[in-house]
Formats: sequence, C-alpha cells, structure tokens
Amino acid sequence: MKLQRREFAKNLVGAALALGLLDGCATRAPTAAPEEPPPSGDYLIGPGDSVNIIVWRNPEVSLTVAVRPDGKITTPLVEDLQASGRTSSELARDIEKALGKFIQQPVVTVIVTGFVGPYSEQIRVIGEAAKPQALSYRLGMSLMDVLIAVGGITEFAAGNKASIIRVKDGKQQTLPVRLADLLKNGDISANVSMRPGDVLLIPESFF
Repeated sequence: MKLQRREFAKNLVGAALALGLLDGCATRAPTAAPEEPPPSGDYLIGPGDSVNIIVWRNPEVSLTVAVRPDGKITTPLVEDLQASGRTSSELARDIEKALGKFIQQPVVTVIVTGFVGPYSEQIRVIGEAAKPQALSYRLGMSLMDVLIAVGGITEFAAGNKASIIRVKDGKQQTLPVRLADLLKNGDISANVSMRPGDVLLIPESFF
C-alpha cells in the first residue's frame, strides 16, 4: 500500500511539472504583454485632424476644416463646436443640432480626411528609437508596426530591456518587451499588440 502511494505521488508531481503547475520547479517563459480584447474600432477625432463637413443641399456651409489644438472647430453658422473625442457620426449629429437653428432639417455627413487622433490615444515612443515620436493609434497595431514607423532602434539601445507603460483601469502597468529578439532574431512571439495611450520606453545599453 505504501509503495502504491509513493508511486501515485511521484506520478502526480510528474504531471504537475509537465503542466507547469509547480512554479518553483517548472520554468516558464515570461509573458511580455498579456493579450487583451482589442479596443473599439470607432475612431475618435483629435486636435490636428482634418474633417470634411458635407451638408446636403447646402454647399455654402459645406467645407473642410482642421480641428484646433483646443479640440474645437468653427464652421459657417456654427462657432466653437467640440470635435475632439467625438466620432464622425457623433460630430455630424452635433452639427445638425447646431444648424437646425438656421436650416430646416439639415442632413450632415462628416468624413475624417487627416488622422492624428486624441492625445490620450496616441502611442509615444521615447528613448533609443531611431526617430522617437508620437504615433496615431490604428486598430490592430502591433509592436512591429510601431518599430517600423520609428525606424527601429539605435545601436545603443538595450532592446530586450524595453517596456510598454500602459494605464488600465486607472492603474499603471509596466510590461517588458523583447525588441532585440523581435528585430534581430525574427522572434515573432515577441511581437505584441499595442493599445491606445501606450508608451514604449527603450533604454540605453550600458557597457
């Protein structure tokens, strides 16, 4: 009976090791940035965007305007209307409501023609990138897409010590990423999804 119990315990430990359930004994590959459900695909207008406003049967109030740094736009008959943080459909309804004071049942379509996006949704790349900058977030954007946009990393970068700083539910997270493995070794498992507002920090390598 004792022999059977020992054999059973040995098999149980072996199964746990195989499944990676014993943290002290099993070796796990670190998870860089856990995958999360992608954000909504509705684009939010931001300062610097260009919007084409089309008012059906009213070409005199149809035009293309840029969103000001304060997030507002000015059009004929409508002054200082908030555009930043709104979708194109929401902005169109806001313009219809404002124009309703002057035009009977206006029908408005808003088309975003120049994309920058709200500051809160931009991805910022700082440190040892070839071209550190802020990027407009695109749905489905990955770490590789970001690195292509900034021209990769410099020769002084500590690629595998880079990290993504992300704010989720009001709490800041630091997620390690392996840029050198991705760029130099072609390790596609190091390519993680980006989220609006992420900051990619690439430190300098100290010899």
